[in-house]
Amino acid sequence: MANSHVANSYTTLWTNSLCRELERSGRAGQRLTMLFGGPYQSLPSFLRAGVRPGDRIYPVRAHRTRLHVLGVLEVADIVPYEIAGSALPDDDYMKLLDWRLLKTGWVTEVLVGPPGAPLSFDTVVPGDLLERLTYTSRRGERVLKHVEDGRLLRSAGLQGIYRLAAGSADELDQLIRREECATAA
Repeated sequence: MANSHVANSYTTLWTNSLCRELERSGRAGQRLTMLFGGPYQSLPSFLRAGVRPGDRIYPVRAHRTRLHVLGVLEVADIVPYEIAGSALPDDDYMKLLDWRLLKTGWVTEVLVGPPGAPLSFDTVVPGDLLERLTYTSRRGERVLKHVEDGRLLRSAGLQGIYRLAAGSADELDQLIRREECATAA
């Protein structure tokens, strides 16, 4: 039977300390191939949020009243962390070791995907997009709270893993593609 799953897109908030550590370790420009999830707010569960293979994850950072989109990962597989060593092919297991900086806390799941857009800490979501950035859930749609004059005053509405409305996902994807083209030029 064919998979009838319609791909969704989600954001996950990375802390400023994690972003600084990734920048210091030379990760800017590297393509995401894995993400980690867990049971706590500091490392939330992608499975609990409803993420499935085929979905896209956009790590974001709230920094100095701006929202930065850091990259994207298309999920190919979700593997329980405790069996990742035996379940992942050798190449993916090496990527797991390579991206262990993202493993902040107690990990229960590993998201694996083909290389996504290069990790960038400079891609700012424009104020007009920030004001209309829309998330969706079973309860309906919502825009981000605490946004004024194109500035993000608090990141409370981003803490966790949240599903983007299709139009907002398309706009984030276009933003990443434009930045990737500008960087490559």
